[in-house]
Amino acid sequence: MNSSSPLRVLVVDDDEDIRDLVSTYLGSQGIAVFEASSEAGLRLQIAEHSPEVILLDVNLGAEDGFAIARRLRADWHGGLLMVTGRGDMIDRVVGLEIGADDYVTKPFELRELLARIRSVGRRSAAGASPAVTPASETNAADAIAFDNFVLDRQRRELRDHSGNPITLTTGEYELLLVLLEQAGHILSRDQLLQRTHHRDAGPFDRTIDVQIGRLRKKLGDNGKEPRLIKSVRGAGYMLATTPHKR
Repeated sequence: MNSSSPLRVLVVDDDEDIRDLVSTYLGSQGIAVFEASSEAGLRLQIAEHSPEVILLDVNLGAEDGFAIARRLRADWHGGLLMVTGRGDMIDRVVGLEIGADDYVTKPFELRELLARIRSVGRRSAAGASPAVTPASETNAADAIAFDNFVLDRQRRELRDHSGNPITLTTGEYELLLVLLEQAGHILSRDQLLQRTHHRDAGPFDRTIDVQIGRLRKKLGDNGKEPRLIKSVRGAGYMLATTPHKR
């Protein structure tokens, strides 16, 4: 997405009234909105319109939004925002563990929904086409080496010591970048949430904890005795390695 192109958002919900409400509001805010009521429709819209953000309801009638999200994350890495019930904390955690970048709860306030979508959209659009530049042509100043990995900021790609890419969601990439930029410094959950999602933490918000857990798995970092991303009791998280420009 460039500065003159509207953000492309796909609203996936089996409730036509909700789709109409959300689509009308987002459209009035300059966003290009597409709609789907099922996984089949979602796939069709992805193929036709390449949305940068998908707003996916957990409950799609007979279809399981979590199962759809899991399959979606196997081959699509744009911004994913899950819609859950107001009291369903477990649903929020499950969505984040599957690979959602953020969540919004029903009944939602439209301005808050817009802010969440734009936040995820900014991060997603920045990494929408990283594959056009071969890794061998990446500017060295855009690569950060740490431990046995390299984070390529130009391609928004993480690679292991053998050069194999490790898929990161938008949220995981942003979180890792912040940790690298502040390596050796303890960052609270609130600070990490502000830096990566541009919002304050709500009561019992586990967004950062879940994304840290996903990052650790992808880095091969033992969650019980982490070597790279340290937990500092009562304070937050810290990247315990010294990165350097490659």
